[in-house]
Amino acid sequence: FGFALWAHAQESLVRHRPFQQCGASPRAHARAMASAGQFRFLNLIKPMMCVLPEVQSPDRRIPFKEKILWTSISLFVFLVCCQIPLYGIMTSKSADPFYWMRVILASNRGTLMELGISPVITSGMVMQLLAGSRIIDVDQSLKEDRALFEGAQKLFGMLITIGEAVAYVMSGMYGDLRELGAGNAILIIAQLFFAGIIVILLDELLQKGYGMGSGISLFIATNICESIIWKAFSPTTMNTGQGTEFEGAIVATFHMLVSKSDKIFALKQAFYRQSAPNLTNLFATVLVFFIVIYFQGFRVDLPVKYQKI
Repeated sequence: FGFALWAHAQESLVRHRPFQQCGASPRAHARAMASAGQFRFLNLIKPMMCVLPEVQSPDRRIPFKEKILWTSISLFVFLVCCQIPLYGIMTSKSADPFYWMRVILASNRGTLMELGISPVITSGMVMQLLAGSRIIDVDQSLKEDRALFEGAQKLFGMLITIGEAVAYVMSGMYGDLRELGAGNAILIIAQLFFAGIIVILLDELLQKGYGMGSGISLFIATNICESIIWKAFSPTTMNTGQGTEFEGAIVATFHMLVSKSDKIFALKQAFYRQSAPNLTNLFATVLVFFIVIYFQGFRVDLPVKYQKI
């Protein structure tokens, strides 16, 4: 059986080799391969294209004001989903295992944006890796191949969303599975799946020219800005053992200066407290922000020489 497979592969290679040796273009080579009946992974996506959700490409030039409007709407939907809690979960006081990754993945624990942009990033990286290593045959010069590749990437992102949602529920992230019950478990998976579809469509909406920039970069930047503003101006109070304090660094600074008699100790607490965000963290963030902006303005001209062989 293995020898038969090897012989069939060699026969197919010899059959399609003349297209490459005669100097045909890649487009003609792809059409010849398709007409010869060779199996292609993208052909499996064709029956699914009619059921995949898609944002239609604009048939006109989108004005700047309309781009601002669509970008604002996308950000509003994303921020609303970041604040809507998942229905059916059990409150957990355990530490968040993905705390340090949530800023990068634009996710928020216990909400519809639990998965964030991780399915979109994962599907994009895997599909680009498969296409770059020639494991799947994709001709980017063909419009049909580009559409099928984008459809495959979208379908793979939806499958990853379902897989991550099932893994989260089965691992006990939202409580013991026996206490949740089958109904709540399926409901949580459905909520995460539809939220993942919303993220995929918002990213496609911005990438197709209705908005400004990429949806992934925009969601990451929005999540980072939201985190910085909340940790600076949060009005939430907490008891740290030394009295009631505010979570926001700037709000806590003014509260300490007003409520404490020792102003020097109040300033030290505002700059170096360990139980909540402090002014040192805020100033370090602002400093890194300006350093990045400064170095982005650098321009280095590299001499490039081209010599025909």
